[in-house]
Amino acid sequence: MAENPDSHTMPLLDHLIELRQRLLYASITLAVAFMAAMYFSEHIFNFLMQPLATAMTEVGGSTNRMIYTHLAENFVTQMKVAFFAAAFVSFPLFANQMWLFVAPGLYKHERAAILPFLLASPILFFLGGLLVYSFVMPLAWKFLLGFQTTAIETVLPIQLEPRVADYLSLVMTLIFAFGISFQMPVLLVLLARVGIVSAAGLAEKRRYAIVGIFIFAGIVTPPDVISQIGLALPLILLYELSIFGAKFAEKQREEAWAVDTGPSGVEDTDFNQA
Repeated sequence: MAENPDSHTMPLLDHLIELRQRLLYASITLAVAFMAAMYFSEHIFNFLMQPLATAMTEVGGSTNRMIYTHLAENFVTQMKVAFFAAAFVSFPLFANQMWLFVAPGLYKHERAAILPFLLASPILFFLGGLLVYSFVMPLAWKFLLGFQTTAIETVLPIQLEPRVADYLSLVMTLIFAFGISFQMPVLLVLLARVGIVSAAGLAEKRRYAIVGIFIFAGIVTPPDVISQIGLALPLILLYELSIFGAKFAEKQREEAWAVDTGPSGVEDTDFNQA
């Protein structure tokens, strides 16, 4: 990739052909990953069920089984599991193909500014999913299972018999909610890098951000306190880290601007000419 993106100019049709090629590569990767994930879909679903199975054993009172009420429900659930697993595995390659499509049109300093965010995004998504699986789900399932009753406590015993489709939907909602929410530092630092937000502004609006985080956590998580607090507290911590990241991004933006304008403070027309 050359320093000047103008050296990569090409007709619109060639751009569309290249985009189609990039999307084709990504689609083929997704299809191959989906077929491989179908073979392991039962093991993957067992992995997702493990927190619930452990909580059922510890709390007691439940039937320790899962059910499905539609003839094809379990099969469709296995396909959904395979698709989610394939999308998760193939996402880095998809992002790489999109990066290869966009990068030739960027200056070197622009590529250097954006590339760290592309690397940080899947890592933060994985950390969000790891947090919800290893910490939030075990606590939330124990809390929710505590609402079961026996025949002594109520006229009829109330016990949990979860459906496989409902459980998968709940788990994937939590994983995606945490994974996407953990992209907040990437978004805020990138906005600071281009000058839309500032570290001082983020710090000044901290109290409103905390309220907004708790409202967001209450909307995207199940209606239990553990899940809501389990999402809100990490997001508050990430917001604070975003402020420090925004300060660093502002410093980089000022340095890049100083290089672009030159020592005289006048914009370098040779560098910025279209």
